[in-house]
Amino acid sequence: MTMTMYDLAIIGGGINGVGIARDAAGRGLKVLLVERDDLASHTSSASTKLVHGGLRYLEHYEFNLVRKALKEREVLLRAAPHIIWPMRFVLPVDEGMRPAWLLRLGLFLYDHLGGRDILPGTRGVNLLKDHRGDPLQKRLKKGFAYSDCWVEDARLVSLTARDAANRGADIRTRAECVELDRGADHWNLQIRQHGEQKTEQARILVNAAGPWVDPVTAMYDSSSHAAKLRLVKGSHIVVKRKYEGDHSYIFQNKDGRIIFAIPYEGDHTLIGTTDEPWSYAEGPAKINDGEIDYLCDAASEYFEAPVTRDDIIWTYSGVRPLFDDHSRTAATVTRDFVFDYDNENGAPVLSIFGGKITTYRVLALQAIRTLSDALDVNGDDWTKEAPLPGGDFPPDGFDALVDQYAIRWPFVEKSVVRRLVRAYGTDTASILKDTKSISDMGQPFGSGLYEIEIQWLIDREFACTAEDVLWRRSKLGLHMSEVEKQAVEQWFDKQELQPKPNLALS
Repeated sequence: MTMTMYDLAIIGGGINGVGIARDAAGRGLKVLLVERDDLASHTSSASTKLVHGGLRYLEHYEFNLVRKALKEREVLLRAAPHIIWPMRFVLPVDEGMRPAWLLRLGLFLYDHLGGRDILPGTRGVNLLKDHRGDPLQKRLKKGFAYSDCWVEDARLVSLTARDAANRGADIRTRAECVELDRGADHWNLQIRQHGEQKTEQARILVNAAGPWVDPVTAMYDSSSHAAKLRLVKGSHIVVKRKYEGDHSYIFQNKDGRIIFAIPYEGDHTLIGTTDEPWSYAEGPAKINDGEIDYLCDAASEYFEAPVTRDDIIWTYSGVRPLFDDHSRTAATVTRDFVFDYDNENGAPVLSIFGGKITTYRVLALQAIRTLSDALDVNGDDWTKEAPLPGGDFPPDGFDALVDQYAIRWPFVEKSVVRRLVRAYGTDTASILKDTKSISDMGQPFGSGLYEIEIQWLIDREFACTAEDVLWRRSKLGLHMSEVEKQAVEQWFDKQELQPKPNLALS
């Protein structure tokens, strides 16, 4: 049997890897992507979940990064209005912090660097009269409200991977690359998946392994130069809801950093993030006591009701694989992406450092343009106008879609319809299309989760375990009881699932 020669082999199933896979597959290239764990199981599911320009990066003079990110906000909003939506952020002016004139100048630049068609601009806020000042301490008299977007980060990864697979990419999860051999004109990859090892070949390697870019490089280059990664841990806490409303807050801290407080999953508030050095020796990223105290104390400086450890319902942490630009502190390391392209010592390899969820599509486009000569493709920006699965409706059409589907499937509670549309957009109609009664949705697990949805996630979105469903494809784990979560785990135990390459997605 003749072995397939892939054009690209991508290591890493985070947002950068799947973004490159989608762009390349859409150009007709043969693409293989391998991910050791689940999609978005590390950095890309542990963000602050914002599509934003990065207001604080302006004071570090990262104007190019902010401009790129600001331009992408509405591109991504149009591509995936089910999992991305506008959000207003309230920035209080606090004595002893950045003065009002400086904040106003920064927000003026923020409004105009990238252009806006959908998102409203900055406005001043009287916090003593505006309801958004009610949860805050009374010393805070004025502030500003500006726009960015919220994103379901792990769903962005799985939908991007699904679109890549729809366009012909071979997406393999729970598939670890255990050996790399660099030849003159192609790569040999040893891939271990569910107990079997297989050799694959590709003309070009893309190292998008996130925090593990350097170890992947060491697999084929033992004489590699000093590590190029700066590994920074960011942790978040999820607490009982601290305020009413769908707006967020951005708070300035005494150390010069900022934190966000964001409405989360209906009944909660998300607070983050931290910036701490991290090393492989620490094991999986996990919040520590110092980070918990930092986030509680920082939020308590602003909220009238203090944030305490007793409020915490859940925490999560992730490692940012930033390019080591030798900045003095973790907070000032560049968040822009950096490429290391080597086509002079054998088959080409492109290594990806850094990047933000907001700029993943631009990163993918730039990666293809970097590789265009070796791939013999043009560098047109086809993804700019292409919606992600389920995203083919207007950014202001969410409520209308919910109403339409609630009428079409009246036996499904409207709250469940709303959650489905928020996760799957127009694909909700494909999930529910053959159902005529609630019994057609299969086993109920609680919190509006039915067997039919789990089966969709297995067949279309690479889910293999209860954790994949409850904590990455959704956040239902926050809402379900332990008994309900155990029922999902037991259901999966009976399925004897194995990750499958080349899912026939549609």
